[in-house]
Amino acid sequence: MNIKLLEQSKDKMNASFLIEKSTPAFVNAIRRAVISLVPVMAIDEVEFSKNSSVLYDEMIAHRLGLIPLTTDLKSYNLPEKCTCNGEGCAKCELKLSLSVSAPEKGDEGVWVYASDMKSKDPAVKPVFDKIPIVKLMPGQELEFVATARLGIGLTHAKFSPAHAYYHYKPEVKVTKQGESRTDLKDICPPGVLDVKGGKLVINKEYAFDPKLFEAAVAVSEGALELKESDTDFVFHIESWGQLTCKEILGAAVDSLKSLTSEFVKSL
Repeated sequence: MNIKLLEQSKDKMNASFLIEKSTPAFVNAIRRAVISLVPVMAIDEVEFSKNSSVLYDEMIAHRLGLIPLTTDLKSYNLPEKCTCNGEGCAKCELKLSLSVSAPEKGDEGVWVYASDMKSKDPAVKPVFDKIPIVKLMPGQELEFVATARLGIGLTHAKFSPAHAYYHYKPEVKVTKQGESRTDLKDICPPGVLDVKGGKLVINKEYAFDPKLFEAAVAVSEGALELKESDTDFVFHIESWGQLTCKEILGAAVDSLKSLTSEFVKSL
């Protein structure tokens, strides 16, 4: 099996990989591990001391749980694997606090954002500062202490680090080099085909987009043929921001290794 990075965003939160000489079962196992077995930080408990906003404590707590937090996997343990046996310590949980009040005078009120939460660990903070929590009207207050813990998506969706999906690698062949090759290039989606040396060629930049080629084949008048590889796959990861795609993929593979090792030991 070979894995090749096809493209990656500048912030390393979106990436596409080419997985060659594999099977659908194995690639799907990686996909499921990415979504449900990679631990990330999320707010798990909230203790409110003041809340005079229009939202109930439960509604705000639900919003807080879905705010993605940057995660340091080297510094924290899953509660069930911590030396404190899940009772709570600095190695498995973190406190974030917030205290915001809207001035008595005024008509517009004050928006409370994720960035208003103060973390005791600079390495763990909201990924996106401008996620709104609630709007406080004049005279209203919001104050709480939240506890964040590591968890996996298998137990709750708030612990899922990314969206992952895959598709078979498209294999496109130019089956007919006719007189209208320039016209064919022009009627296909822009950039898919090019004419070099008097022949139609496929632009490598778009060689892994099946939907684009489906559109090209539909208007190609039989000049293009689209098939799907049985052993090669294009794998996509879209991180929510807690971890980079490389960290997510590495942690997913480690989780699979751990599960298979436990399975073998139990035999």
